Amino acid sequence: VQLVESGGGLVQAGGSLRLSCVASGRPSTNYAMGWFRQAPGKERESVAAISRSGGSKNYGDSVKGRFTISRDNAKETVYLQMNSLKPEDTAVYYCKENGVGYVAWGQGTQVTVDS
Repeated sequence: VQLVESGGGLVQAGGSLRLSCVASGRPSTNYAMGWFRQAPGKERESVAAISRSGGSKNYGDSVKGRFTISRDNAKETVYLQMNSLKPEDTAVYYCKENGVGYVAWGQGTQVTVDS
């Protein structure tokens, strides 16, 4: 199983970015997925999660109302739309897949928010 994130970059505070995570290397079966982030010197934290169908979503308190997770199962892709970005959102963002008998992580994409 391979997860590849993209869409990170440098943005000014108040700006927006959309991250993508494409899954491959397994049968086309969709699983619950999530986005996590890790800032320097801090533990990895959950940002958002989405169920297999996309009907259930959860967000970390620090991003509620600003970030939106979604998925396109036909493209085996999960997205994270990030609006009203703040300097404290600066981190490496990872996607995670909870498969049957495994957990897979992507390599991460850097998001830097400049004040």
